[in-house]
Amino acid sequence: MVSRNSLRLRTAFVVAALTIPFAARAADTTVGEAALQQAVQKGADLFANESFGGAGTCETCHLGGGREAGKLPNGKVIPSLIGAAAVFPRYSPRAGRVITLAEQIGGCIHNALKGTPPAPGSADLVALETYITSLSKGTVMGQQFK
Repeated sequence: MVSRNSLRLRTAFVVAALTIPFAARAADTTVGEAALQQAVQKGADLFANESFGGAGTCETCHLGGGREAGKLPNGKVIPSLIGAAAVFPRYSPRAGRVITLAEQIGGCIHNALKGTPPAPGSADLVALETYITSLSKGTVMGQQFK
């Protein structure tokens, strides 16, 4: 026969066992959201202020933090970056192959700014990717695969 106290203890253990993973996931989610927001902020700061050794910043061409239409050094008007991340990966006629958003960012820094792009996978490149991707929040992904 199981005593009432023993039953309560077992119930408490079961509830704890079921609750701890959810609490841990909630804590991980909070930490993850904070890290993501930090990366977005770092990317926004780099976008607005970092020249990467070149002649300007990302905002030289991409106005309003990338939220407005911009202009290339040759005068060509370019669209805002809102939704830009949603079209990568994509085929680049200039490269002659499929490129990623990270490669596009590197190409912009190298070609338009005449700077040195951050290394692939570096914290700065990830921050820029995160910021530009944040501008695409709510846009439809996969349009390039039509």
